Amino acid sequence: MSAQIPTGGHPAHPPSPHAPHLAQKLQDRSARIAVLGLGYVGLPLAVHLARAGFSVTGFDPQEQKVSLINSGRSPVQDVPDDQVNALVLGEKLRATASPAALQGHDVFIICVPTPLDASKQPEMGYIHTAALHVADHLRPGTLVILESTTYPGTTDEFLLPLLEKSGLKGEHDLYVAFSPERVDPGNRTFNTGNIPKIVGGTGPHGTALAQQLYETFLERVFPVSSARVAEMAKLHENTFRAVNIGYVNELAMICTSLGINVWEVIDAASTKPFGFMPFYPGPGIGGHCIPLDPHYLAWRARKQGFSTRFIELADQVNSQMPRYVVGRLMQLLNDRHKSIRGTRVLALGVAYKPDVDDARESPALDVIAELERFGAQVQYADPYVPQLPQAHGHDLHATRTELSAESYAWADVAIILTPHAAFDWESVQRHIPLILDTRGVLRASGNVVTL
Repeated sequence: MSAQIPTGGHPAHPPSPHAPHLAQKLQDRSARIAVLGLGYVGLPLAVHLARAGFSVTGFDPQEQKVSLINSGRSPVQDVPDDQVNALVLGEKLRATASPAALQGHDVFIICVPTPLDASKQPEMGYIHTAALHVADHLRPGTLVILESTTYPGTTDEFLLPLLEKSGLKGEHDLYVAFSPERVDPGNRTFNTGNIPKIVGGTGPHGTALAQQLYETFLERVFPVSSARVAEMAKLHENTFRAVNIGYVNELAMICTSLGINVWEVIDAASTKPFGFMPFYPGPGIGGHCIPLDPHYLAWRARKQGFSTRFIELADQVNSQMPRYVVGRLMQLLNDRHKSIRGTRVLALGVAYKPDVDDARESPALDVIAELERFGAQVQYADPYVPQLPQAHGHDLHATRTELSAESYAWADVAIILTPHAAFDWESVQRHIPLILDTRGVLRASGNVVTL
């Protein structure tokens, strides 16, 4: 469905003299685009826009990242160096750490982090700073799109008022929309170019212009009636996953207590061709979305006077999984007349998901912190994570190792936390006397015990 720029009047949204001009610039690729935030969302987006023929400026306050991109190299695992280099050499993509370089752009796309604070409430500082940078360089006929995941109402109630302090008026000479990022790092099938894109504006002009922009390089764009609908859709996607992961983690604990293999249960249930979608247990939830997004929805619901019992219960279950994993290991060691104190544990994988280099919010970090709290000696193997980030304030001491005869001989036990394809599971199973598999890679047999 092609975007239609509104032309008729409406009491809430009068005709805009600038929308047709911007629509033409989007059509002929003469619009200049600025992407704020060059991480796992912003850089792939900037690359796709540049490859579609636009002149793109990427803004990021990290000077090292900016220098890397301008030298033709990519700081993001899913974006090849050769793509970045070709666009930089072709003068279609440049990076900057200077807000002044945002002057003269027609479209601004905000792709900054949206973390939670210590109380698990939305931390809006990054969006606020980005909005102020944009507001300083707005001119009549500018389109601003927010892609950062946030609570319903952010675009209308938080972003738009900050932008309108420039003197421009939304839907008249300023167009604002929300389009949630749906990037799945490490996914070889779905990427920025072929994942359907939701767009919802603060008015029909914002929706139509954002849709037109994304249709220049995406296979499918799905417009919705408002920015709030788009914001809620993103939270619904990830809260759905968090709640179901919480249930299956609880199921895993029940199955263990009953002597049932939870992976066999899931395989059996998955034979039903309708009405069932498999979710899998693990040591907890991690990454940039699932641990955070449900809290945005819960926080907004509380503002409306609603209690989010499913979300809160799922968070309780998922948050306790690292402790449950260590408790399970302690039980296994106890059955073998061993103490966890002094036990040499090899943690296999610390990234939050397989085959990526991102350890943000990874439950593996909490498992390692819990092991060290009980006196275990820990080494970790992960081909993508050369150094451990800190986990919720824990000072981790685990050192990195490679899977080798030496590390196998060192380990008393291994815990499979992230099933990277690069790991030689046959060799692991052959050389390590006890393995606790939290991901269902090896299934229960001999020296392997599942979650």
